[in-house]
Amino acid sequence: MNADFEDHAEHEYALLVSEHPEWETEPFNSAFARDYGTFESIADLLRGLDAALLELVRVRASQLNGCAHCLEMHTKDALASGESDDRLHLVVAWREAPVFSERERAALLWCEELTLLVERDVSDEIYLTVQSAFSEDELCALTLAIVAINGWNRFAVAFRAPVGGYVPRSRDATP
Repeated sequence: MNADFEDHAEHEYALLVSEHPEWETEPFNSAFARDYGTFESIADLLRGLDAALLELVRVRASQLNGCAHCLEMHTKDALASGESDDRLHLVVAWREAPVFSERERAALLWCEELTLLVERDVSDEIYLTVQSAFSEDELCALTLAIVAINGWNRFAVAFRAPVGGYVPRSRDATP
């Protein structure tokens, strides 16, 4: 890894902790401190999560953000990877649909809470529910995936990304 990147990562983390000393002792911060300087790309971090789960999260965030471009992309990628039409149609109503595992439900709940963060706070109850379904590293990766898709949704909506004609990536592609 690039030494300048490591120095920058350590400096940024030191600034964050100096402004918020309580972060030093919270679980996600130890993972953040370790991972911020360890992973060279988002793809490296996301490899620890199931690709199908990531696609469900990307679809749900794109639904919430009204991003047709990303919805087309991630539904096609999910289908190409073997996801069923039924489950994809039910992502919008995942709470009522019995086709999702507890882990998928936790991921979709976390996705909704972080995507709609401006409208409400993430309760301790929700955090504990999600934390029970994922390891610390997985929860950091899931959070990063949600932050990333929300960012891509905003780019695609703002810059009127085209819809139609997306060709799904191969099954062997990196998540």
